[in-house]
Amino acid sequence: MQILRTALWILAAVLISSFVAINWQKTSINLWPLENGYLHVDWPVGLIALAAFVAGMVPVWLLAKAKIWRLNRRIAGLENTLRAATPTPPIATATQLDAAAEKN
Repeated sequence: MQILRTALWILAAVLISSFVAINWQKTSINLWPLENGYLHVDWPVGLIALAAFVAGMVPVWLLAKAKIWRLNRRIAGLENTLRAATPTPPIATATQLDAAAEKN
């Protein structure tokens, strides 16, 4: 399973790097309005697309991690409640074990 995951990450890295390399033409982006125009930045189209993808992916990834963390805490709390609700069996002492062995 680990080799499959590694192969998929390598494939994704190759696809992303080839996309960025193919789309290396620079374009102008208006970042912030100023008094005398806009703040312009000239970036390659591939990097703009990659930055937009990451900006969209990060919040969703953080929400997923938060949900997993919350569910793990809930499972741990339920397990602790179950552990506290079940009585522990009494521990047999050596004399009790000897007496039980003599009866048999």
